[in-house]
Amino acid sequence: MPPVAETVLDEVEAEGGEDAGPGPRTGAPARRGARAAGAAALLTAVLFCLATALSRSHPFGPVTRNVVDLGQQYLPYHAYWRSFLRGETHGDAFLNWNSGFGANFLGDVGTYLSSPVDLLVVFFPADRIELALYVVTAVKITAAGAAMAALLLRLRPGPWPVVAALGTAYALSGWTFNFGSTVPMWLDGLVAFPLLCLVGEWARTGRRPVLGPLVVALAWIANFYTAYMATLGAAVVLAVRLLTAEETATARRRLAGALRAARSVLVGVGLAAPLVAVVFLGTKTADPTPEVTFAPAAWTDVLARFLPATASTASPALFIGTPALLLALTLPFNRAVAPRVRAALTAAVVLVTLSLQWEPTHLLWHAGASPNGVPYRQAFVLCGLLLIAAWFSVAGGVPRPAALLAGGALLGGLAWAARGSVDIDRWTFPASGAAALLALIAALLALAAARREPPGAVGGNHRDSTGTTPEDPTGTAPEAPSGGDRRGLTAAARQDSVRTALKAPARLLPLLAVLLLVAAQAGEAAVTGKRIEEQQRAEVAWSPRTGPWHEAAAREVARADAWPRHRTDPGEVPGGNDVLLVGGQGADYYSSLTSETTSRTLVSLGFGAYAKGRHPVTLDNPVTDALFSIGTRMRSEPAEPVRQDAPPRATVTATTVPVPPLVTVRPSARPAGPSGDSAFARQERLLGASVYELPAPRRTGRALVAHCPAGSEVWFWAPEYRGTATLAGQRPVRFDGKPPAVSAAMGALGTVPASGEVRIALAPEGRARLPREPVGCLVRARLDAAVDRLTATGATRVRTTGHTVTAALPPGSTGVAVLAVPRISGWSCAAGDADLRPARAYEGLVAVPLDGRADTIHCSFRPPGLRLGGAVGAAALLALAATGVLHRRRSRG
Repeated sequence: MPPVAETVLDEVEAEGGEDAGPGPRTGAPARRGARAAGAAALLTAVLFCLATALSRSHPFGPVTRNVVDLGQQYLPYHAYWRSFLRGETHGDAFLNWNSGFGANFLGDVGTYLSSPVDLLVVFFPADRIELALYVVTAVKITAAGAAMAALLLRLRPGPWPVVAALGTAYALSGWTFNFGSTVPMWLDGLVAFPLLCLVGEWARTGRRPVLGPLVVALAWIANFYTAYMATLGAAVVLAVRLLTAEETATARRRLAGALRAARSVLVGVGLAAPLVAVVFLGTKTADPTPEVTFAPAAWTDVLARFLPATASTASPALFIGTPALLLALTLPFNRAVAPRVRAALTAAVVLVTLSLQWEPTHLLWHAGASPNGVPYRQAFVLCGLLLIAAWFSVAGGVPRPAALLAGGALLGGLAWAARGSVDIDRWTFPASGAAALLALIAALLALAAARREPPGAVGGNHRDSTGTTPEDPTGTAPEAPSGGDRRGLTAAARQDSVRTALKAPARLLPLLAVLLLVAAQAGEAAVTGKRIEEQQRAEVAWSPRTGPWHEAAAREVARADAWPRHRTDPGEVPGGNDVLLVGGQGADYYSSLTSETTSRTLVSLGFGAYAKGRHPVTLDNPVTDALFSIGTRMRSEPAEPVRQDAPPRATVTATTVPVPPLVTVRPSARPAGPSGDSAFARQERLLGASVYELPAPRRTGRALVAHCPAGSEVWFWAPEYRGTATLAGQRPVRFDGKPPAVSAAMGALGTVPASGEVRIALAPEGRARLPREPVGCLVRARLDAAVDRLTATGATRVRTTGHTVTAALPPGSTGVAVLAVPRISGWSCAAGDADLRPARAYEGLVAVPLDGRADTIHCSFRPPGLRLGGAVGAAALLALAATGVLHRRRSRG
């Protein structure tokens, strides 16, 4: 926009330079900054909600937003977080008793829930958790827009309405719609990038040495994964500023600024260490996902992602709006910007773009490990850099026609090169063309307004890279002539008359230009958000909205819950992570930190798993129910097919059976039982009894034939099998094995007929991969006897607190006490009055050796890394205090 727009819309004088000095920003600049941040926040919130409404998604429509991990992870975790904050859970900040038969909750807090914005869920009722998560998402996106607007004005003064539009463009980039809005924890990185750039500005100019590390700590606590990427991006911006700003024109000042920034980052990360260390060590013990080899996206697809309404997980989401992109592309040709600024910013954008496609820098962006799923998670940094470039090109006035033509030519070439990409949507070019047309009209209006400015008018000169005008190098208006100079008064009067004559069009044209710019950005953002949501629902996995099914299951779980006497498993509820949504203490657990011990132990016993092992799911099997003390199990009968546009309904029933207590006693530290590596054999070894008949089935064509005791229950186990298996005379049972992503759970096929013949018809989808012992016939009488024995010799009383278990045992117990909890890192146990020591393992479960003298055991869980992180955090706190004291002394001096 031309400077007159700033005069008209601000009605205050512009700031005199890029940096007014080390003092606080007050007066007009501060008001302009607050106005820009507020406008960006408001516009961002309105447009995000509008995009949701246009796609008919909840809460502004009937259709679910719960695609992929939004429904499988983030919604359940926020539901549990709400219950935890209200004191309604059995566990505490260290341990989650509901998931995976006992999981490291502090690690999950640091991964998914540590953002201050996530605390908002406590203000919503339990049946409005989807609305709560939407509000959390919207607040984070809104904060990102406000933070970027504040940063842009700190980097360089200019018209605040344009700043608001560019802040909104950053918050509602393609990255936000395609990735961030469905992975809310990543949105904290979107907020962190402009805030960390502000920290870099403070460090460069020697300001706020205490606040800077606190901002860094907040960013890393909120989500250290994307905060790491944001820190790298902020380092790039700081490097550009150190090389180009007048305040750091000498090598000594540049070095001092860089050292101050490094101190802020080191102290800030140190303050976040108590949480970051827990998450970091949790990833070391997590179930490993298959290694990923980075394959760069085709450049055609990369260029396409700069355009609106494109969606893909295989290429970087780089849409920032056609007007904003056009402004960024004019920077290299905008001679009103200092050459060193143009060169440095252009080089930064180009190098960061190339770094997305080169494997060594790809690994650098992702902390050394190529991620599964979305490989371009750092793309929000490039979006931010592009908007900084756009702002530097427009802050001093709309680029001249030559720069606009050159930028337009680049934009046209980009669109032409991207025309063959598979990511191009039918809305892409119409939306981009309409936005480009509005932006062109806005530019013409702004240029016309600049020509209408009278000579010597305030703001009438085009500002150079320092923010001053050639006639007024100080950035201030000339004083009025003295009363004794009549010629001065006459000249001033004539000038006032010219200003008055041109006042109306000078006010109207810039306002229209701003409105058209905002309309272009807003329209494209709304269309992009709408189309991306629609494409995601059509192409990726989704979960239904929460509703009557979940509410019925939650009521039944609350009624039947008998923890710690025995567990209650809610069974299968649509959406995954069932126990976090409805309560209970089942196996369901989906986290990036799912322990390898938990995953391997459960899958080896016949449980199913998704997400390459990181999402074990419930198993409705009487033997594993006895092993894990699941006394009450919920079973659901859906009333109708699950749909995207309506919450599901179902009838939920609860069944309670006798099971051993949570702590049992085994005669030996080594399990005795049948040999073999099948899930049936492993169950029997852990149970300490033979309860299955394990026939050697003959395979005849697409059928398995075997013999088992009449009346026994036929179970089929084939974790890699995909298709159906049907016992003669029974209904087909579906199995969904798809290695390495999905392990199929053991399933019941029916009862063995009086003849004892077992004939299982297979209908595989592709090659039928079966283990050596795929069939087991469960004899209930043997299982009942094993349950009675374990109950008689097991704990007489079990008490649990947030992260501890205490059990009273029959006097003289020997062998090993087994706690029905996976032996993940962090468990320590002792018998009697002995000191706590790292727990032993018994077939993957927590174990405590017994010598016959102790009649109690005590186990406690502490997240690994907590002690180390606490020590680092304490040292960082001391360093911060020392920094504050030194800064105060220098200020007084």
